[in-house]
Amino acid sequence: MLKKESLNPTSSSAQKQDGGGPEGDHFGARDHQRISLSPADRPLLTPHRSHHGGSTAKLAWAALGVVFGDIGTSPLYALRECFFGSTQHIEVNEQNVLGVLSLFFWSMTLVVTVKYILFVTRADNEGEGGILALLALALPKQQRDRLETQWIVVLGLFGASLLYADGMLTPAISVLSAIEGLHGIEVLDGFLNQQTVIFISALILVALFFFQGRGTARIGAAFAPMMAVWFVSIALFGAVHIFRFPSVLRAVLPSYAVQFFLRHGKEAFTILGSVVLCITGGEALYADMGHFGRKPIAIAWSFVFPALVLNYFGQGAFLLGRPQVEEESFFFALAGDWVLLRIYAIVIATFATVIASQALISGAFSLTRQAIQLGYLPRLEIRHTSGSTEGQIYMPEINWILMICCLALVFAFGSSGAMAAAYGIAVTGTMAITTVLFFLVTERWWGTFRAGVICATMLTIDLAFFFANFNKLTSGGWLPLVVASGILGIMRTWKKGRDRLAQYLKEHSEPLAQFLDEIDAIRPVRVKGTAVFMTSSLDGVPPVLLHHFKHNQVLHERVVLLSIVTKDVPKVKPKQRVEVEKLRDGFFKVIAHYGFTQTPNVMDALSKCEPYGIKATVDSTSFYLGRERLVIADNKAGMSKIQKMIFSFLSRNARSATDFFQIPPNRVVELGMQIEI
Repeated sequence: MLKKESLNPTSSSAQKQDGGGPEGDHFGARDHQRISLSPADRPLLTPHRSHHGGSTAKLAWAALGVVFGDIGTSPLYALRECFFGSTQHIEVNEQNVLGVLSLFFWSMTLVVTVKYILFVTRADNEGEGGILALLALALPKQQRDRLETQWIVVLGLFGASLLYADGMLTPAISVLSAIEGLHGIEVLDGFLNQQTVIFISALILVALFFFQGRGTARIGAAFAPMMAVWFVSIALFGAVHIFRFPSVLRAVLPSYAVQFFLRHGKEAFTILGSVVLCITGGEALYADMGHFGRKPIAIAWSFVFPALVLNYFGQGAFLLGRPQVEEESFFFALAGDWVLLRIYAIVIATFATVIASQALISGAFSLTRQAIQLGYLPRLEIRHTSGSTEGQIYMPEINWILMICCLALVFAFGSSGAMAAAYGIAVTGTMAITTVLFFLVTERWWGTFRAGVICATMLTIDLAFFFANFNKLTSGGWLPLVVASGILGIMRTWKKGRDRLAQYLKEHSEPLAQFLDEIDAIRPVRVKGTAVFMTSSLDGVPPVLLHHFKHNQVLHERVVLLSIVTKDVPKVKPKQRVEVEKLRDGFFKVIAHYGFTQTPNVMDALSKCEPYGIKATVDSTSFYLGRERLVIADNKAGMSKIQKMIFSFLSRNARSATDFFQIPPNRVVELGMQIEI
């Protein structure tokens, strides 16, 4: 009879697990616990508690500097693309200006204020937001491998992949659009051309990515004041021109947007492909909710929204006063002809675009860690850049890939206007997928009818923006779709490969009870210390343990079978970290629980097991990991040859389990095995 003891009495170590993989190579498992949701848990308009520390005012101030950088820099190019875009444009006259401004105002109102602030931010996963957190909330792990739900998984992963494309495009288009303001300074016209602008933009991007390794803690403290200066400045720039042409304020009436569609028909629909640029950053708002909380973000938006409206309406008033203007970027013309004021506008715009880029880059790091923990990407290096804030991380591989992609986009497209064509599809595609996942969650809270009405309205707007961008496919819109499809393919290939390896190990493992009976009969020599064998499943004996015992014929005094379980929640509290099951003959089962935003630390987890007889100090503990060599076999079905080649390449280049799980490297013993795939 096995004696079971648990440090977490509310959970069971008999809980089923899967999805791990070979011992020592992503041996973490996925937790099957379903998140309990009911209409009572999430009333329609009742705010829920936030786990964030600090006062609401301080969090709102911090959110101003991080959350709204993307949407806050959209005035640099959004309205310009409607009237002077490379793929479509309309005549500058009062009716068209008022119609487009009305579309801008109501797009921000309906999408950002109503959809995201009022509704979507209520769908938090233990306080965390973002499309992968929403996927984990909408579809618990035990349902994620079913054939009938695969389309939901693919949809969620494709949305996450589009965010990577957004992360490549945002730094490039934002910085380039700011530096393009130099074109309006007459004293520079003699030696300034577009190639110079591209070169300066590239230097700024290289510097931005170069300093990522130092962390955002120090520079993050300056984000909020700088963005506050930016929003106040653009509001004042716009207000000056509104004062001269106050008639533009009539655009707040939705009738002007309706009349614009009635006059232009199909052409008005294609203009939506540029109008959507004013709401880029809405998805980032939701993704950053875990750092600040819903209420602080809503408060910060109440300051940002009026500033954006004043600037857009000011740009419209400027066009009415100078209908023949053909500047590539007339945003900086709002500052007037005074050179010093124009330079001031360019400087603060550059800082604002760098901050907007920083938010997307940091978001890519967080998204990658979530994908790794959920089993959709191989292990990569994760460096923690803050001793107090777990979410501040740096991932070198992702950083340099993003830098190369951003530089390639800057040199390939050559201008922010050309790049804008590729921007809309990435944004609108992610927004539409978020709405679908949001429906799957809210259906359990509010019922099918109420959730259906709300989400159908949201999806209608999302799809209108998405299909309006289809005419841009040939001029750059294909780029985010190709990038997202490639990343989705990598995610699916890695997950399928890990599942196949996990199944192989399960089939070739020996039942644990049978192995313990053999130990009782043989009575092998027991040496001092603790041996930890990493395993993806606790139902059988890890192959690495069988290999060790077969070749050495000895065991340690204490043998720990350790499994890392990633739960469908962002964070697991330290007091709920481990479960311990004491077997016989000095054997223990240990399950260490982590959320998908946390990085496992094996030594920290083992330190919590000491009250149950597991002494795992650095000097007395040995870790046994499996190192598999994958062999591509033509007679193995289930994966195409190209998938096997990709999986083998990813597996060879994944970060070692020793580094990823923070295991002391001088205490690790690796045993090799050959596996056909």
